[in-house]
Amino acid sequence: MDIETLLSFDWGAMMPEFIILGVATLLSLLDLFLKKEFDRRYLGWIGFAGILVAIGFLVGTFESVGAGQPKVTSILHETFRLDSFAQSFKLLLLIGSALVMLMAISYEPKEGIKTYRGEFYYLFLTALLGTMFMASSGDLITLFIGLELLSLSSYILAGIRKYHGPSNESAMKYVINGAIATAITLFGMSYVFGLTGTTNLLEMQQILMQAYATELQHMLLIGFIMMFVGLSFKLATVPFHMWAPDVYEGAPTPVAAFLGVVSKAAGFVIVLRIFVTLFIMTPAEGGETSMFLSLQEFLAIIAVASMVIGNVVALRQRNVKRMLAYSSIGHAGYILVAVTTLNFLYMFDAIWFYLLAYLFMSIGAFAVVQIVTTKYGTEDVSVFAGLYRRSPALAVIMSIFLLSLAGIPGTAGFIAKVNIFISAISEPSNAYVLASVLIATTVVSYVYYFGIMTQMFFRPTADEEKVDIPVPMWIVLVIGVIGTVILGIMPNIALDFFHNYFNILYDFFLPGQ
Repeated sequence: MDIETLLSFDWGAMMPEFIILGVATLLSLLDLFLKKEFDRRYLGWIGFAGILVAIGFLVGTFESVGAGQPKVTSILHETFRLDSFAQSFKLLLLIGSALVMLMAISYEPKEGIKTYRGEFYYLFLTALLGTMFMASSGDLITLFIGLELLSLSSYILAGIRKYHGPSNESAMKYVINGAIATAITLFGMSYVFGLTGTTNLLEMQQILMQAYATELQHMLLIGFIMMFVGLSFKLATVPFHMWAPDVYEGAPTPVAAFLGVVSKAAGFVIVLRIFVTLFIMTPAEGGETSMFLSLQEFLAIIAVASMVIGNVVALRQRNVKRMLAYSSIGHAGYILVAVTTLNFLYMFDAIWFYLLAYLFMSIGAFAVVQIVTTKYGTEDVSVFAGLYRRSPALAVIMSIFLLSLAGIPGTAGFIAKVNIFISAISEPSNAYVLASVLIATTVVSYVYYFGIMTQMFFRPTADEEKVDIPVPMWIVLVIGVIGTVILGIMPNIALDFFHNYFNILYDFFLPGQ
C-alpha cells in the first residue's frame, strides 16, 4: 500500500481512537519521566479529559437520519467501519469509561497503589481502545485484535494490586479462562474463514448467501457455536461465567466496574457485529429462513440459565462484589433474550437502551461499594449496616441504583426490562417462555437487592463516623443518579436520540464509502 493510497483514506473516522491512543501514549511517557513524588492522580485527570475530547469528536460524526441516507465511512478496505452501529455503541463505551476513570482517580486501597497508579490509567485507556476497535471492526482480524487488546489490558488491571493476594488470584484465573476463550473463538473463526476464504465480514456474508452455502450448514453450525462459546466468556453467561465472581471479588473495584459494564457491552458489540452479519442474514436450505433460527433454542437455553443461575446464586452471597458479579450474569441473560428473539423492530434499540441504563446504575452501585468498602476494609454485606445514619445521602443514592437494578417502576432499569420484554413477546418472536423467565428472575433479584437496603436503613451500626465522599466520586454518583432517574421517567429522551441519529438496521450491511 503506497503513501498516496494511505492519504486517500478518511482518517477522520478514526479520530476518537487516535485521541485515546495519543493520550495513552502521553500518560505512559509522563509516568516514565516524572518524579516518583509527583501525584499520579493528575494523569488520571488527563486521561478523563482525553475521553471527553474523544466523545466530542464522536458526537461530531453523528448525522440525523432524517437528513437523508446515513453515511457509512470505511477505511483500510472495510476493516474499519464508522456506521450507526459503531457510533451508538462507542458512545456507551466512552461514557462508561469516563465514569470508571473517575472511580480510579479516587481509588485508594489499604495497601496503597502509589508506585503503580500511573500504569493503571494508560492500561485502562488501551483496554478502552480495544473495545472501540471491536465496535468499528468490519473484519475478523481487526475484531480479534481489538478483543485481545481489551483482554490483555484487563488481565493486568485485574491483578494490578501487586501486594494483594486476592487480586493476584483474580488475574491468574482471568488469564487462564481468557486464554481458553481466545482459543475457542479462533477455532470457530477458522471454520468460517475456511468456508469463505476471506476474513472481511461483508464479503463473508455475500459468499454465505450463495446457494452452495446451504450445503455447509453443519460446518457453519460448528463455527457459530465455537465463536459464541468463546465470546460467552467475555459476556459471563452461564455456563461460561465461572471466572466472573472470583475476578470481580479480587480485582480493584474500578476494574470490576469496567469488566461488569464496559467490557460486557463490548462483548455484546462483537456478538452482534459477527452474528447478525454472518449468520442471521445467511439463508438456510431453500433460502426461506435464516440459519440462525435453528440455533435459537441453543441461545435461549443460555439466556434462561444465565437469568436463573445468576439471580439464584446471588441470594447466597455475602461478599457484595460477588453479589454484583452474579447480578451481572443475570443481566447478561436479560440482554441475551433480545438477541435470541431476533426482533429487528426492537432488538437494537432495546439492547442499546438496556446497556445505557445498566451503565448508569451498575457503575453507580460499584462507586458506592468502593466508597464504603475502602473506608472499612471489608466487602461483607454487613458493612452497609446503618449506612443511613452515617451518610444519609449515600444510602439514598445506593437505594436508587438498587431499585433500578431490580427493575422497579420509575427507574431506568424498569424501562430497560420492559423494552426487552416487549421485544420477546412481540411478533414475530412470541417468546413467551423467555419473557416469563425474565419476570420471574427479576422478582427473585428483589431479595438480595432489598437485602442491602435493609442493611442500610434497618440494621444498627457500631460506627457512627461519617463517610467522606471524594469529589470525583460525587461526580460519578450525581451523573449515575441523574441518568437512572431521567431514563426511568422520560425514556423517550434517549430513545428519540437513538432513532434520530442511528439507523442501524439500514446501514449495518451497507458497504462503506
